[in-house]
Amino acid sequence: MSHSLPYTVNCSLLFTELPVNERPAAARRAGFDAVEFWWPFESAAPGDAEVDAFVAAIEDAGVSLTGLNLFAGRLPGPDRGVLCHPDRVQEFRDNLDVVAGIAERTGTTAFNALYGLRQEGVDPAEHDETALQNTLAAAKALEAVGGTVLIEPISGSADYPLLTAAQGRAFVAAAREAGAGNVALLADFFHLAVNGDDVAAVVRDHAAEFGHIQIADSPGRGEPGSGELPLMDLLAAAQEGGYSGYVGLEYKPTGATADSFGWLRG
Repeated sequence: MSHSLPYTVNCSLLFTELPVNERPAAARRAGFDAVEFWWPFESAAPGDAEVDAFVAAIEDAGVSLTGLNLFAGRLPGPDRGVLCHPDRVQEFRDNLDVVAGIAERTGTTAFNALYGLRQEGVDPAEHDETALQNTLAAAKALEAVGGTVLIEPISGSADYPLLTAAQGRAFVAAAREAGAGNVALLADFFHLAVNGDDVAAVVRDHAAEFGHIQIADSPGRGEPGSGELPLMDLLAAAQEGGYSGYVGLEYKPTGATADSFGWLRG
């Protein structure tokens, strides 16, 4: 099965051989016209010069910035998001102003809000309420730029509360019920597979609800063809099921990034 969904390169996992602001141009040289990033700065509210340099790197490369993570603490690392962390609410809210500014300049409309790990000594109910209120704040702040807040189940830590598509969809439903219509599931086929979801069933039943798709093969999180996931069949099924957005290439190349695109020509 084949599909015609467009690809966007996650420049936080690909082209890591290069400094962050050189990666958009590398993606363009590799034949892509769209990129996405995790939060590319150390702090939640970087200075104007840092932001200007990042935006210039996108513009100078001639690519579209299709997606951006909201501030997620140390990533990769021990935080894996701050959406649910009561002690970082102000940091998260301050980040929204910066993100909205980048969105106005780049046209970006997809914003991944990573939930964050459970913290010792904090009631899970407080975590979940904090996550909901932060999501509502993000949805309101980004609505003006046509933005969608994405909620992503991820693998790799039992302390991350959203592991399956069902858990992610339940949180999205809670946010929507609370008044945020611009919140949607980010379906990362690698994470869902690792966490035991029947990815084909998730795609069959919910593709039209996806706010974004990301892919990597499993096991290993390498490029398509390096593992056992039928990624092209899943993408074809997603398109047939009503998904029409970008597909984020969020994999860890098994060699040099530029050498990892052979599957596109296969």
